Amino acid sequence: MLISLSFSSRFNWSELVPLQLWGRTLGLQTENSQFLLEGMPFRIFGGSMHYFRVPREYWEDRMLKMKACGLNTLTTYVPWNLHEEERGKFDFSQNLDLEAFLSLAAKNGLWVILRPGPYICSEWDLGGLPSWLLQDPEMQLRTTYKGFTEAVDAYFDHLMPIVVPLQASTIPSTRMSYKRGGPIIAVQVENEYGSYAKDPNYMTYVKMALLNRGIVELLMTSDNKNGLSFGLVEGALATVNFQKLEPGILKYLDTVQRDQPKMVMEYWTGWFDNWGGPHYVFDADEMVNTVASVLKMGASINLYMFHGGTNFGFMNGALEADEYKSDVTSYDYDAVLTEAGDYTSKFFKLRQLFGKIIGQPLPLPPMIESKASYGAILLHQYISLWDVLPSLVQPIKSELPINMENLHRNDSGGQSYGYVLYETFIFGGGHLHSRDHVRDRAQV
Repeated sequence: MLISLSFSSRFNWSELVPLQLWGRTLGLQTENSQFLLEGMPFRIFGGSMHYFRVPREYWEDRMLKMKACGLNTLTTYVPWNLHEEERGKFDFSQNLDLEAFLSLAAKNGLWVILRPGPYICSEWDLGGLPSWLLQDPEMQLRTTYKGFTEAVDAYFDHLMPIVVPLQASTIPSTRMSYKRGGPIIAVQVENEYGSYAKDPNYMTYVKMALLNRGIVELLMTSDNKNGLSFGLVEGALATVNFQKLEPGILKYLDTVQRDQPKMVMEYWTGWFDNWGGPHYVFDADEMVNTVASVLKMGASINLYMFHGGTNFGFMNGALEADEYKSDVTSYDYDAVLTEAGDYTSKFFKLRQLFGKIIGQPLPLPPMIESKASYGAILLHQYISLWDVLPSLVQPIKSELPINMENLHRNDSGGQSYGYVLYETFIFGGGHLHSRDHVRDRAQV
């Protein structure tokens, strides 16, 4: 691959790393169409990695590979449905220890753009919204409907005390004053709301929910080109998402916000896979040349994904456009690192590109982890589902089908994931109609 683009300036970020800037106060700012970090020109070379998709034991390995590729910023979502799987019961432990993840990013010299939602999309079950919201038959997701905003407020009341002390800027408040800044330099307001845009007051509500709980860093929104103008909120920098660099797409940002830095929040390095379909592959040279073109235009960029990881359990989402398509368990994404964290040709070509722009030696890439082979397993004994059902659980009887979220299970918390078996007796002929009430897969 030959990259013939020339870059007018080099960026030396050796001193612009979180641990070395603790105690300073300016954080990330915008001025004259460029980013400033602690008053110095700064370009975001970011990569997405989601802590909930990667075993905790591998977090640091992936971060070191980010640094070795030439990145300076890590971007992550926060999955509400994992942190509050049951209403009012919060979990920020083990693989959900967000504070440990963000602190580890700082330790390894990475800034953080946090995307706390509440909706996070990312091919994740219900876009990260907890299933118990659907117990309310009147629920209107991603709006200022009282039942939704009260749930978001309760969640943010638990989430933001973890996030606020890890912001880069010192907070000028006697009530919340922190001597040392953290790695968070920007916070996203919701996610791709322009593609939904159902409630004109919603984005302002989410923005104020963040500000009122102590968020002081630069706010951002992100949308594809079609949703960009509909997802704006005053006081937040608009960013754009795409894979193909359409002519004028970055100039289009100037039509919705003047004299602001340009940033691609999601440059799609690959794409997700659907059950029954082929593995998506995006050409490495085309990807790297597009990244080079974006940077040549002076924009900042975040690679979505740098490392995809795995949709553990039943967390893989689904796409419903013309037809329902469920995502696979793997979130390999044909990303810069494989699902297992191994290097791809994209990694080394990006490393060459970023190294050329930075103009100084990059850290050596960490060694690849060894893999184990467990061979084939032969099952000698098994039991039929139909034989074991009577011993598993007492059936719930109802004249009409009940959606899983409203089943009287888990202390009335309903069932979030998995399967429900509906049985009925039919005493005559006729036709079966779903009346378009099926919102997932149904096998009859």
